[in-house]
Amino acid sequence: MTREEKAKYIDELTAELTASNIFYLADTAELTVEVVNNLRRRCFQSNIRMKVVKNTLLQKAMDRVDGKDFGNLGETLSGATSIMFSEVGNLPAKLIQEFRKKNEKPVLKGAYIDEAVFVGDNQLDALANLKSRDELIGDIIGLLQSPAKNVVSGLTGAGSKIAGILKTLEERA
Repeated sequence: MTREEKAKYIDELTAELTASNIFYLADTAELTVEVVNNLRRRCFQSNIRMKVVKNTLLQKAMDRVDGKDFGNLGETLSGATSIMFSEVGNLPAKLIQEFRKKNEKPVLKGAYIDEAVFVGDNQLDALANLKSRDELIGDIIGLLQSPAKNVVSGLTGAGSKIAGILKTLEERA
């Protein structure tokens, strides 16, 4: 790569890191071309953008991003590194878990999710169990609806009992 190509590549990475609030760093070294292509296909199907990056260029791009603290993610940049960008926080972790049922890699190096930094492959289960924004909103709506449903069912149940009693009394008279 020429110096100009590297500068352009760093600028593009910086723009992607600035625009994205969720990305994962994974070790995909020693995977065959067929396995990597399969991983890329699954990423594409799950709406995850995956690309292999050079560690030094990624570190320079991370240093250029203003307003985001990537913590000690820079320490994980050794060996082959792939970066996965996603709109859903737990989706790449679930994809990695599923993919590792048949392969020993990719290994999670780290993740950045809405200002939280996760480092190490031991964080994979915690990341996979994170709820997405839509799941959290659904849980909150469900919790808010539950008491309202109880009140409505209580009122309608009591109303029908009273109507039944009145009808019975009317028929007796």
